[in-house]
Amino acid sequence: MKEDFLHYLWKFKKFDILNLRTTQNESITIIKTGEFLESAGPDFFNAQIIIENQKWAGNIEIHLKSSDWYLHHHEKDPAYENVILHVVWEHDTAVFRQNNTEIPVLVLKEYVQSEIIDNYNSLSSPKSWIFCEKQIAQIDEFVFKNWQERLFFERLERKSKFIYNLLEEKNSDWEAVLFCLLAKNFGLNTNGNSFLQIANSIPFSIIRKESFEIENLEALLFGNSGLLNNNKEDVYFKDLKIRYYYLSHKYQLKKVIVEPLQFFKHRPDNFPTIRLAQLAGLYNKHQNLFSKIINVKSVKDVYDLLTIAPSVYWKNHYQFDKESSKKAKILSKAFIDLMILNTIIPLQFAYFERIGDSDLEDLIAFMNEVAPEKNSIIEKFESYGVFSKNAFESQTLLQLKNEYCNLKACLKCAVGMELLKNN
Repeated sequence: MKEDFLHYLWKFKKFDILNLRTTQNESITIIKTGEFLESAGPDFFNAQIIIENQKWAGNIEIHLKSSDWYLHHHEKDPAYENVILHVVWEHDTAVFRQNNTEIPVLVLKEYVQSEIIDNYNSLSSPKSWIFCEKQIAQIDEFVFKNWQERLFFERLERKSKFIYNLLEEKNSDWEAVLFCLLAKNFGLNTNGNSFLQIANSIPFSIIRKESFEIENLEALLFGNSGLLNNNKEDVYFKDLKIRYYYLSHKYQLKKVIVEPLQFFKHRPDNFPTIRLAQLAGLYNKHQNLFSKIINVKSVKDVYDLLTIAPSVYWKNHYQFDKESSKKAKILSKAFIDLMILNTIIPLQFAYFERIGDSDLEDLIAFMNEVAPEKNSIIEKFESYGVFSKNAFESQTLLQLKNEYCNLKACLKCAVGMELLKNN
């Protein structure tokens, strides 16, 4: 038994509300259960009840045992002085306010049907991956679709916090924010933080000025990544090194220490050299990239915008000084899909929320065009009969698993609530 279950019972009145009595055998009538507060202080704020013939307005505190009041030191906290009812599962001690008046107690387990308890135990019993794995595929489609929308926007809201922090750091320059976001996501999971450090180390005003010459962009990115620190015989390498020396002195760039870039276990197309060169190619091809990205409405528009290749040198190189067979190395559709999920959609959401002009339906329609991710979490859901037809659905499953299933927050989840109601 956990307190979140007691919160659920009280909030939704899942008990016999007609015959309630305190431990002192006084009748209780609930007028208003109060507002559930998931913060410091009593659990339910501004409740209204009648005890015998006296009407009370105040807060409700819920515990598994009455003695938890003292275990949590509520007797020392003035915030609990306005508690009008102590709702517990087991009553093992009387609780008093600071003026020595006793707080009325309701023992909830005496009024809850055994079927509800059995349903809760069934839902919360240990399973191999998620508690509802044998039942989730049977959830009402209308309930599940509505919950997916909520999960999708929760995920966007979480991602937008990072974007707003960047926006503050970049003095409200959305172009600079986009550059940092793209850099981080071009680096993927392995090199994302290092790429973000590189982007942060170069004022975006410099990227703007040098964007017309791709070699200068490459020199800046490779130079600040540390990839030009060695000496090589490669002519192009030497040229970039000279350019970087000139640009770093021209703009008085500070020396930065970037986490070492990882090549190991990457396919050559994902080598950090290739991704940095592609990022340079993108900003060489598109000036005012933010205004273009913020207005795209379809996957085709994004493919047209981001179908770019690095400079000529990288057509037959994956690393400096090591020639390879010739390949264009344009951004793949699968990689662009990742940019849509991790950069474009979150950026559009954050931007339109900030200016008060968000159209959430457009974002969902956009995501419905993108292919779903393929990873272990999505595959596991598929094994339980929950399939993703598009990126909107796969993103919601990631949010569900990471923010609800992993945290065992079944009573905050529409799936868990539905199963508890219907079992």
